[in-house]
Amino acid sequence: MIAAEPGLDRLKRERPEWGPWLTVVGQALRDHGRGRWHEMVPHLSGPQGESLPLLAGASLAVETRAVRRLLARLLDTASTSGTETMASLAAARHTDADALALLTASLNQDGDTIAGLATRDGVDAEALQAVVALLAVPLLRAVSDGAEALRHGSTPWVEGYCRVCGSWPAFAEVRGIERSRYLRCGRCGSGWPSHALTCPYCRSTHHEDFLALVPEARGAAGAVDACGRCHGYVKAFTRLQECAAGDVLLEDLASVDLDVAAIARGFSRPSGAACPLGITVEAKKPRGFFGWSA
Repeated sequence: MIAAEPGLDRLKRERPEWGPWLTVVGQALRDHGRGRWHEMVPHLSGPQGESLPLLAGASLAVETRAVRRLLARLLDTASTSGTETMASLAAARHTDADALALLTASLNQDGDTIAGLATRDGVDAEALQAVVALLAVPLLRAVSDGAEALRHGSTPWVEGYCRVCGSWPAFAEVRGIERSRYLRCGRCGSGWPSHALTCPYCRSTHHEDFLALVPEARGAAGAVDACGRCHGYVKAFTRLQECAAGDVLLEDLASVDLDVAAIARGFSRPSGAACPLGITVEAKKPRGFFGWSA
């Protein structure tokens, strides 16, 4: 299991060419612990429906200053990474409204809005997409932490996407001697049970649709479960216990060799949200003296 700081250090040693980008990732991971994101989590009463994530239709009131500060750190770190595409992000210093618009787009995985803002500001669209994807991570982690109690005793979640934020899984875990299978979300860190012979994307349950790719270099701990029907794939790891929520994103990055192997065979992971979320974001009202609303 990788802890955030040791995990980042290990990846920087193993992949020194990734160092600048891992520094950007580290900014988002650390902000979950030092920010006030838990105070911005809305009341969650339970699943919105049989197939709707907890955050579907949610209205979030956030501290604009916290969002702006994180966005500025991400943009500053990325723009000084030394790559030409990331350097263009220096021009993307946004106003309050833009910070909230980018957070909203990040939560909803709305690539069109982010691309439009990139065009307006004359920055590289893919670079801005990559950075803005990290902007929602601390808040989503806080939501996932708060939703933990709702997962116990509730109706089992059987969808292939995250029950908290609607993201497709980063990978699957086959845990313990029982070999129970769980899917993990790279954005909020959540996990949910899954059947071994069920494709999370097209929901096929026909065993003849599935094949396993096992790169020799990784041994038996890591493999790729691929679907011949929709040509999607999920990385799968065998381990004794679950990966910590804060480490899922790092584990996903560290296993890029499995992604390369799957893509080389013609398989892919879908982009964007699995279902429309319709999350709205507004500025949290400032508080005056003695805790009264201003």
